[in-house]
Amino acid sequence: MDILTTLQETFFDLDAMRAALPELVRVGLPNTLILALTSAVIGTVLGMVLAVCGLSHRRWLRWPARLFTDIFRGLPAAVTILLIGVGLAPVGLQIWGPNPYPLGILALSLIASAYIGEIFRSGIQSVEQGQLEAARALGFSRSSGMRLVVIPQGVRRVLPALVNQFIALIKESSLVYFLGLLASQRDLFRIGQDAAANTGNQSALVVAGLFYLLITVPLTHVVNAIDRRLRDGRRAHGAARTDDPTGGDHPVARPLALTQEAR
Repeated sequence: MDILTTLQETFFDLDAMRAALPELVRVGLPNTLILALTSAVIGTVLGMVLAVCGLSHRRWLRWPARLFTDIFRGLPAAVTILLIGVGLAPVGLQIWGPNPYPLGILALSLIASAYIGEIFRSGIQSVEQGQLEAARALGFSRSSGMRLVVIPQGVRRVLPALVNQFIALIKESSLVYFLGLLASQRDLFRIGQDAAANTGNQSALVVAGLFYLLITVPLTHVVNAIDRRLRDGRRAHGAARTDDPTGGDHPVARPLALTQEAR
């Protein structure tokens, strides 16, 4: 019983939870979402650029994109955040003052872009070559065919992986505390950690963890739903092609229809 009581007092002290809850809701949750959403948007844009450059036939575009991806995927997230947050602090000081928040967003964005770029690249490469060839046959340029036909299909195929990356980004946002955020910029983890350090009780950190679960668990189910829907769609499309005796099996029929629709 003594062990159970100790565990309850250490991790599930209701008074400590109630004391930390207002600041977690008012400060921690908005900052965590701002860090994750802003980094996800910037990372998605940069990731698409990296994917397109990585698939380019021009070496001066392809090699820097591959090098960037290898570096930011290979480095631990904490190392990247510290290198950018501390190394670029003098530059940031001249631009926006003693505020590490933008540098934290920049570091998370670069990390996310490396992973998202590879996700986009795998999705684009999974689209049949006949799609682009049919688009070119209809008069599209290569860039227009990629933009209007190939890339949209590739993005749809990797939506579950993109949501998974966003979930990972929410969790990685907790590492920004290394940069010494201002009191008004603290995320869920930092507020929970500060409360635990001040009281010697881990209950506030448990509440912070529950907030992360409230965000990530529903997103995990969204990923599963999207993945299941995409699988069902591909299965239905495959059955329709098999049953169609009028040309649905023809290797160019589907690409032509898609490119005409895009046009």
